[in-house]
Amino acid sequence: MLEPAVIVLRLLQFAGAMVLFGSSLFLIYALPRDGPGSGAELSWPRKILAWSAGVVLAASLAGLLAHTSILAGSVREGMTASSLSAVMTTMSMGPSTLIRAGAAALALVALVRRISPATWWQCAGLGAVISASFAWMGHGAATEGALGLLHLSADILHTLAAGAWIGALVAFFLLLRPRAPSVTLDRVLHRALHGFSGVGTGLVAVIAATGLVSSWFLVGPTRISGLWTTPYGQLLSLKLVLFISMLVLAAANRFRLTPALGAAINGGKPSVQALDALRRSLLIETALSILVLGLVAWLGTLAPVSAG
Repeated sequence: MLEPAVIVLRLLQFAGAMVLFGSSLFLIYALPRDGPGSGAELSWPRKILAWSAGVVLAASLAGLLAHTSILAGSVREGMTASSLSAVMTTMSMGPSTLIRAGAAALALVALVRRISPATWWQCAGLGAVISASFAWMGHGAATEGALGLLHLSADILHTLAAGAWIGALVAFFLLLRPRAPSVTLDRVLHRALHGFSGVGTGLVAVIAATGLVSSWFLVGPTRISGLWTTPYGQLLSLKLVLFISMLVLAAANRFRLTPALGAAINGGKPSVQALDALRRSLLIETALSILVLGLVAWLGTLAPVSAG
């Protein structure tokens, strides 16, 4: 029972960290600094970021206990000081978990105080620290030799780029919640969608490049067949299919749905249909991203193809 719990807790940590990091960044670069449509004026930013930080804090500590219990052989043994001390002193997972929990706690403190543009920068920075720390509980930290730094760096960049994308998806979805008609907010949304198109292209490039680097280490050119014959390879292949599906939806948003919203706004027409179409597309894309994170959480518990 503990193994599924570890996967779920890893998923919660991934999701919380990426929303904290990516949504905070979105508030900085995509929305007005102040006034209508700014993060300070909207009702959801503080709530979603606080929930994300709280989830990371709770899931990190629970995940440490669950993982230690698996290594110790029982929950009772896993909660002893000696078992926890062994994980903290002999495994990179222990210190990285405490760093995650500490950064999440600091984010909660920042969100309790008066909200200002600096708050989003603080949350983005702390979210980046949390996201980067995942590299030390994955396969990248286990790569030895001179290439170990390359693998670890690729994992960090991969996670940060994925977090920026997924956090933006969540922010867009919250911006698209049903509300009273507002041309001002529609224009803010359209500018954010249009502005994200360039950012999104860069993020996809980073995700693809770093994913190839990690795959080289975890699968290897001589074990390509393992993508279809091993549990790790099959889940990795499914993750790739879901990622491509997200790219298709993102392309539709950029080249069809976003221009449709702009045309409705500029033509003085009701934007209800355009907003509904965007809402449906982003809901599906966000759901796919959660499935991808679930697969990543699961993959982290399996031996890579290259270990076969």
